[in-house]
Amino acid sequence: MDMLLYFEEYGRPSREIARQISAKALEVKVHHFPDGESLVRIPESLPSGIIMCRSLCRPNDKLVELMFAARQARQLGAEKITLVAPYLCYMRQDKAFHPGEAVSQKIIGEFFSGLFDCVVTVDAHLHRVSSLQAVMPDIKAVNLTAAGPVSDFLASQKDRPFLLGPDEESLQWVKRTAEKCSLDYGVCRKIRRGDRDVEVELPLMKQKYQRVMVIDDILSTGKTMAVAAGLLKKAGVKKVDCLVTHPVFAPGAWELLRKSGVDEVISTDTIPHETNRISIAPVISEFFNRQGCL
Repeated sequence: MDMLLYFEEYGRPSREIARQISAKALEVKVHHFPDGESLVRIPESLPSGIIMCRSLCRPNDKLVELMFAARQARQLGAEKITLVAPYLCYMRQDKAFHPGEAVSQKIIGEFFSGLFDCVVTVDAHLHRVSSLQAVMPDIKAVNLTAAGPVSDFLASQKDRPFLLGPDEESLQWVKRTAEKCSLDYGVCRKIRRGDRDVEVELPLMKQKYQRVMVIDDILSTGKTMAVAAGLLKKAGVKKVDCLVTHPVFAPGAWELLRKSGVDEVISTDTIPHETNRISIAPVISEFFNRQGCL
C-alpha cells in the first residue's frame, strides 16, 4: 500500500484521496512556537515512494513546513516524493511588470523542483505560460482539471442555468464546462483598473434566464463576480449563483458577494471553505489509479 502524508488543515479531502487510491493516510504533525517558527514531524518509517498532500492557499508558512517535511522524508529514505497541491500558489506572476520585480512563478517552480519528483495540481492559474510542465521542466508536473466534477454537479441541477464567465480569460473554462452539460454560456467584458477597481459589461443573451451561474477557476477578491452579479440582478435575473474551483476568498470577498445580490456560492474543495460542495478527490484518484507518479 502506498503512503499519503497530509497536513491537518487539508485532512478531510486528503483522507478521501487516500481512500480512493488505497493509500495509507498519515498526518504530518506541525507545532508552532511562540516566535512563529514551525516544528515538523513525519512518520519514521517510510516506503520508497510517498505522496504529500497540502493545499497552498495563503502559502508562505505552508511552503516552509512543506520543505521541512520533504527534506526529512529524503533523509528517512524516500526516493520518490509526489506533491499533490490541489491549489498551487504563486502561479499568476509569470513576468516582471516593473523593474526589480521577482517572477514568483519561475522561482516557486524551481523551489518545487528541488524538493519533489512530481507535482500534481488542479486548474493551475496560468496565463502567458501554456503548461505547468513549462514551469517545472526538470520534474513531472501535472495540471488536472475540475471540469468533470463541476459539469457533473451542474448536470445534477433541476433547472438549467446560463453559465457566465466574469471576463474574457474565463472563456475557455466556461465553454468547456458548458459544452459538457449542454448549457448556454457567455462571458463578460472586463476592464480592470486596479486590484479592486473593475468595470464589467454583460454579454447579450438570447433569452431571459431565471438563473445565471457565474463561474470561474478562482475567487480571490470577488470584485469581478460581485460586479457581474449586481448587473445581472439589475437586469432582472431572479437567481444569481457563483461557482468556482478555487475559493481563495480574500478578506471582505464574502461580504462583497452578499451585498451584490449573489444567492449562493459553490466551490470545489481544492481549498477548505464553507462553500465546498464538489469533491476533487475523483479527479486526483483517477490520475493515480490510471498512471500516477509513484
